[in-house]
Amino acid sequence: MTDTAAPPLPTLVIGAGPIGLAAAAHLLERGQDPLVVERGPHAATSVRAWGHVRLFSRWSELVDPAAARLLEPTGWTAPDGDGYPTGAEWAELYLQPLADALGDRVSYGSAVTGVARRGRDRVVDSGRSEQPFTVHLRSADGGERRLQARAVVDASGTFTTPNPLGSDGYPAAGERSESEHVSYLVPDIDDPADVARYGGRRTAVVGSGHSALTALVALAILAERVPGTTAVWVLRRGAVGSVFGGGDADELPARGALGVRAREAVAAGHIEVVTGFRTEALERRSGGGAGVDGAGDAGHPATSAPTLTLVSEDGRRIEGLDEVVGLTGFRPDHSVMSELRLGLDARLEAPLALAPLIDPNVHSCGTVYPHGAAELAHDEEGVFVVGMKSYGRAPTFLAMTGYEQVRSVAAALAGDDAAARRVELTLPETGVCGGAGLFDADDSLLAGSTDSAGGGCCAPAPALLQIGSPAREVPVPAQSCNA
Repeated sequence: MTDTAAPPLPTLVIGAGPIGLAAAAHLLERGQDPLVVERGPHAATSVRAWGHVRLFSRWSELVDPAAARLLEPTGWTAPDGDGYPTGAEWAELYLQPLADALGDRVSYGSAVTGVARRGRDRVVDSGRSEQPFTVHLRSADGGERRLQARAVVDASGTFTTPNPLGSDGYPAAGERSESEHVSYLVPDIDDPADVARYGGRRTAVVGSGHSALTALVALAILAERVPGTTAVWVLRRGAVGSVFGGGDADELPARGALGVRAREAVAAGHIEVVTGFRTEALERRSGGGAGVDGAGDAGHPATSAPTLTLVSEDGRRIEGLDEVVGLTGFRPDHSVMSELRLGLDARLEAPLALAPLIDPNVHSCGTVYPHGAAELAHDEEGVFVVGMKSYGRAPTFLAMTGYEQVRSVAAALAGDDAAARRVELTLPETGVCGGAGLFDADDSLLAGSTDSAGGGCCAPAPALLQIGSPAREVPVPAQSCNA
């Protein structure tokens, strides 16, 4: 008699980034059948988008243990553990080889458009838990298909959904209409297109995290190369002090060095700082001088050329801008799972049990308790949101945290509850990577602050920075707290 039993359904992993590929490696190691679907044409599509940026985490903190075990038989050589890769190096030297080792378990050009229980929308209770998941996919050529899965691990990240300029969480008036002059990426000062875009021009950088500091340091370097390059640092909070981070006290040295370089750039006069500015509108104006409230200066005389103006909710204006870089964080998009029963915190949009552990008002990257399947679980059994997306709007994520998440999730899906509950991660203990600080505090001295509390946790690309001191190599950080 022929056995006609259907093969077991795969566990679907959304996203072939660092956490999604690590999830697949852990699942495979536990005898599970993972299938990774990636919207881009290759692994680490989002990481490659900020490939010019150097991470503040070392290679030793960026390679997942199960992934390394999968790669070793292929002849892969681990990079020097003490080195700091760029996003491009992370993708080329580790993530793409890992995807290649997974072979046909990774499907490229497949965008997930929806996930549901087979034959059940989110309202229906009857027989729900017995049904597999139906995953709706759209290929690059517009074709649509569906596949079924026993479980779903969403590691799609948040990079494609940056927060807007508007301080109320919505795009500022004019943000969309002037989109050709608004970027949500750290400038690449070795890219001729970005040099032409920002060189010799006045750029507003909106944000207080390490991505914003990275952009400011990059523009300060560009100012040394291209005369007339200036930047305005636009902060919603009322004070600057803690934004520069912990300097030498930071247990992630590259991240600490970034704050020092940013402080030097401000002191050197390359960067104007505007605090307590909550953006309400972006306007295009003809004429007017550079400066807050239209006050020009000798370095930025009035011009008759069209310029951009940022307008705050209290009526203040930053005029004479050519470009705006918005680096105010990211947010998750859970719309593809709108027919599943996700339990999400109302503020952070993170899993309910995880949210209090990662609240940026309380925690830094180093004080987040290592967590796994128990904290990531939802009412919909068999669904896990992992990686940067699991943190919702909190900026305190590290790659090491994501690797521990998927180790635990893979153990849970394999039925090893003891391993799922076990903690196998020690994070750097540092208070310089953290919360929102005194949002409405009075301003303090921009340079020379000795505050050691932090304001974000993102990452650094070596470049020569000469600002009132001999040239030296400095790490200049990453796009989000995903390293």
